[in-house]
Amino acid sequence: MTPVLEAVGIAKRFGPTVALADGSLSVSAGETHALVGRNGAGKSTLVAVLTGLLKPDSGEVRFAGAPAPALSDRSAWRSQVACVYQKPSVVADLSVAENLFLNRQPRGRFGLLSRNRLRRAAMDLLESWAIPVDPELPAGALTVEQRQLVEIAGALSLGARLVILDEPTAQLEGAAIARLFDRLRDLRAQGVTFVFISHHLPEIYEICQRVTVFRDARRVLTAPVGELREEELVAAMVGEARGLVQVGADRPAVPAGAEPVLELEEVGVPGFVERVDLTVRRGEIVGVAGSAASGKRQLAEALAGLRPRTGVVRLSGRPVPPSNVPAALRGGIGYLPGDRNVDGFVPDLSVAENATMTIAGQLGPAGTVLPGRRDAVARKLIADLDVHTAGPHQPVSELSGGNSQKVVMARALASDPRVLVLVAPTAGVDVRSKESLLGAVDRETRTRRGALLVSDELADLCVCDRVVVMSAGRIIAEHPRGWNEAELVAEIEGIGQ
Repeated sequence: MTPVLEAVGIAKRFGPTVALADGSLSVSAGETHALVGRNGAGKSTLVAVLTGLLKPDSGEVRFAGAPAPALSDRSAWRSQVACVYQKPSVVADLSVAENLFLNRQPRGRFGLLSRNRLRRAAMDLLESWAIPVDPELPAGALTVEQRQLVEIAGALSLGARLVILDEPTAQLEGAAIARLFDRLRDLRAQGVTFVFISHHLPEIYEICQRVTVFRDARRVLTAPVGELREEELVAAMVGEARGLVQVGADRPAVPAGAEPVLELEEVGVPGFVERVDLTVRRGEIVGVAGSAASGKRQLAEALAGLRPRTGVVRLSGRPVPPSNVPAALRGGIGYLPGDRNVDGFVPDLSVAENATMTIAGQLGPAGTVLPGRRDAVARKLIADLDVHTAGPHQPVSELSGGNSQKVVMARALASDPRVLVLVAPTAGVDVRSKESLLGAVDRETRTRRGALLVSDELADLCVCDRVVVMSAGRIIAEHPRGWNEAELVAEIEGIGQ
């Protein structure tokens, strides 16, 4: 039987970064097909290609045996495939009916929009797919579960019978997940095909018939779910031992009586994190692992003062007020954000200006910045972190990804913090830059400070003295240095919970 969707040999690069080397996928009509892999495996790039948002460098996408439409023909793509993302794509201030027929509202006399026809069309559509949502509701009032069903109905109304679900259960509780799965089974019985992306592997066994695993930008396995044991699925995602970077292999044990530099007591981040207790001691690197929906990144952002939080945070014994970036800086937090291109630096400013941004008030009298003093500080940071640059006056936008990330690390260190809070510190950099950045973290935390290192990269976590695993906003496990890779991945992906 001809697959409803077939991607063959899809390859895609972004500059030197290989996002996909062999993005092959075959989905049969009427199945729910799981697409899994660690973060960075290539899933998101493949979805962008499958929905016509990206043109592959090579390879081919076919729908029911026919070549995919031209990228410019958006209506043709929407009639073939749709993706329901974690983030809402509905217009919150419009009703469900208005969202379902956005830009194609039914019209009445004289070509005017007809609210009665719109409401009837929406009711007919929702009833035909047994989706119990009031078409008059404002989309902003929908629950996550209802919003996803409305987006599925909108896709089906355009003719698509293939729907990609991107982490559909990430924000749902158990009962809502069960209802969503019942609805997906009903829709599949009516001829709808799903590609189901999830980091919670037990869901794969509950709702999917086949699974495809991506690793290192390639498809490595496709198999019926019923023939694949959980440990085999994890092994396919992890692969053989790949020589993880062993920076800091000789780190000394942290003394039991070492001073706590960061203490968290029942810290919560509304909507993301619930009652986390954690201590980081001087000379210690604590890694935080977990899926995208675990709350780990939001916890780091709250510690830096970028999000509201509850509970108590102490830096070297002193409480730090919430939602206050200057207070976090003064208290001793050095923060490296997860996306350097969005939050990490100002592209048109120089290396020196970016690296010293957090200490500008210390570089001259009465709030002024003395260029000579600024450049002297920057030159030391450039030397300490081995930033390859023409000098402190070079714009950061002219640096490579690895060197621009080193500038962001320099900014985190410039204030001589008590604790570093690092989010994905080696994301999108080459192997040499990874080793250099992790080496800096190792070196800076041996005696003078501690670090909380939030990352999806196992190589990053290898430098840590211990690693905690978060799931659904809570810490569910803790591992000392020397943790087992497959066991850690299984906990991150939700197996055995």
